[in-house]
Amino acid sequence: MTCQFYFSPTGSSKKIAQSVANGITSEVCEEYDLTLPGPSPELQLEKGVAIFSAPVYAGRVAIQFLERIAGIKGHDTPAVVLVTYGNRAYEDALLELSDVVSAQGFKVIGAAAFIGEHSYATVDYPVALGRPGATDLAKAVDFGRQLSSKLALNDLTRPPIAGSCQYRQRISFGGIAPATDEATCTACGQCVTLCPTGVITLNGKIATEASDCTMCCACVKGCPTGARSFNPPPIQEKRALLVKNCSQPKQPELFL
Repeated sequence: MTCQFYFSPTGSSKKIAQSVANGITSEVCEEYDLTLPGPSPELQLEKGVAIFSAPVYAGRVAIQFLERIAGIKGHDTPAVVLVTYGNRAYEDALLELSDVVSAQGFKVIGAAAFIGEHSYATVDYPVALGRPGATDLAKAVDFGRQLSSKLALNDLTRPPIAGSCQYRQRISFGGIAPATDEATCTACGQCVTLCPTGVITLNGKIATEASDCTMCCACVKGCPTGARSFNPPPIQEKRALLVKNCSQPKQPELFL
């Protein structure tokens, strides 16, 4: 049995996990979507393959994902680790996820960093807009096929994975959050259901607790009326820098 574990506020990490799984096996996979708040799974995986997939936030794995997979243990079980990043850099995130998964009893046999649409991307600031695209997903499927061949040989060696073992300092998010245009908001509650940290509430109108916002922009990208936006000056400055320095499309990096 192939099990997928992913944290995917805007869908990129989920797409990559599913594509890699499709390359590994044609059988139905068990999926654990750990994007939203709730009880974390307590599992002991003795057989099969585990796929762990999450976005990169400022060079590190999203901390929510690490917290939500803490109860998932392996017994020398083969595992694949995947990260998605917004065409800037994944820095130490892939190595970090590999180390965490290894410490929980898994044998990391493959790792990959794929590009996903940047959380701050807009039509006017198109940083990796629309990624992962069809070419990215095809590469993910092919990567899965290569992993399947490695498993057929019972090869559980861990490949060298890019990153520094002294991970870059984790940045604390929060303090600013997307805003709601009450004139176009229909109070449908979609943003509430999409928030990975549960900081958006609906009580007559939408309210957001900015101190715990991860700035993933799931609510912005998922609002059906475009009522959510994230345009404070620091974010606009960041967008301009990303467009200037990170517009050249990067390609997935695979470690097998």
